[in-house]
Amino acid sequence: MGTFIGTPARIWASAAALVALVGVVVGGRALARSRRGTGDGGRRGAVVALVAGLTGAVNGAVNLAVADGGLGTGNGVAGGALALVLGLVGAVLGRLALTRSRRTEPAG
Repeated sequence: MGTFIGTPARIWASAAALVALVGVVVGGRALARSRRGTGDGGRRGAVVALVAGLTGAVNGAVNLAVADGGLGTGNGVAGGALALVLGLVGAVLGRLALTRSRRTEPAG
């Protein structure tokens, strides 16, 4: 098994990036749903996006903080940076969707 797949830091960074990507996708869908005003207004998806985005961003930041070398060293620096950026985007999308879903609640 080569180092392209194998190092634990690289796998950790990849998993964090996937969690963050889930946050972006779910956040985008929740934001679209909050604009339509159907169902729960995207509130559940917004919460999932917020949690997944923050989880991915924190794991990406920790991975970057403990990395010994730069790109190409097997420490997951590229995956950690990607997870950090995608996680922040997912968290922002989730927060926007949550805010808009509260705004579109029927009064009563």
